[in-house]
Amino acid sequence: QLQLVESGGGLVQPGGSLRLSCAASGFTLDYYAIGWFRQAPGKEREGVACITASGGMTYYTDSVKGRFTISRDIAKNTVYLQMNSLKYADSAVYYCARGLQASCMMTSRRYDHWGQGTQVTVSS
Repeated sequence: QLQLVESGGGLVQPGGSLRLSCAASGFTLDYYAIGWFRQAPGKEREGVACITASGGMTYYTDSVKGRFTISRDIAKNTVYLQMNSLKYADSAVYYCARGLQASCMMTSRRYDHWGQGTQVTVSS
């Protein structure tokens, strides 16, 4: 059964860090790009980061460049999103999703399977 399960969200103070995990099952990461998206209340879903099927390239939206890092562990079939220097604006539900292709595209319509999401709240 194809499944993506996110974990690692929580409450963190501004400037803090969190690491999100996306455990994939029912397929292997070698053939699909994996993206991280987020959605805050009243806002559209936004592409945050992506890693290609080869793992050789990563992409980030401008607002998280230099603060977030996407990576993966093939043996664990898991993708991570390390988030540092968190800001209030990073508060959202974070989703991982499997791409329809091996390359990265930061638009949600190019992803066919989604996890249930994990809440990240940045608050003092």
